[in-house]
Amino acid sequence: MSREFGHRRGAENLRTLCILCRERKIEYLTVYAFSTENWKRPATEVGALMNLFIRFFRKYTDELEKEGIRLRFIGDRSGLPDDVVETMIEAEESSKDRQMLQLIIALNYGGRREIATAARAISRDVLAGTIGVDDLTEEVFAQYLYLADVPDPDLIIRTGGEMRLSNFLLWQAAYAEFYSVDCLWPDFGAEELDAALYDFGKRQRRFGDV
Repeated sequence: MSREFGHRRGAENLRTLCILCRERKIEYLTVYAFSTENWKRPATEVGALMNLFIRFFRKYTDELEKEGIRLRFIGDRSGLPDDVVETMIEAEESSKDRQMLQLIIALNYGGRREIATAARAISRDVLAGTIGVDDLTEEVFAQYLYLADVPDPDLIIRTGGEMRLSNFLLWQAAYAEFYSVDCLWPDFGAEELDAALYDFGKRQRRFGDV
């Protein structure tokens, strides 16, 4: 199977997973679409991924509206093509009032870059005198991240048997539960999702307490 075909299947599966999450009353779903490291891939593959995102939105915009799915994005927009950024803005604006599920797409995203970007913004505010150094708490720092209003993830699922974060939500994942499944992303469906949720439900989450 070619990479491009695999990416297309993955995009189609995202639509399915959104519906599965909505049916299970999951309120937030964040997917890693393109990382800051993915620019190292061949230019043809990168271009195909960017075009795939635009096609996905155009193809499923009516269905996403019907399902009440809100689209949001995290990542560094400054490095993305203009047509991709325009599509992101359109998707966010047209879906901002939907309340069934927030689909958050990490596009040109890296956890380290997010933290560094937040640190620069805080530094500017400290220099401007709008915030004091002693006022900088974990809660204040979190307000400078990409989507400060989105709660930290409860569960992070890795497909393909992977057992690493891959620069994903480094700050937010502090107390997330991890679950790894051998199947690849295009094949991740209802059975796999329910198995992950069942496993999650058996875990004791103490957040450092006894």
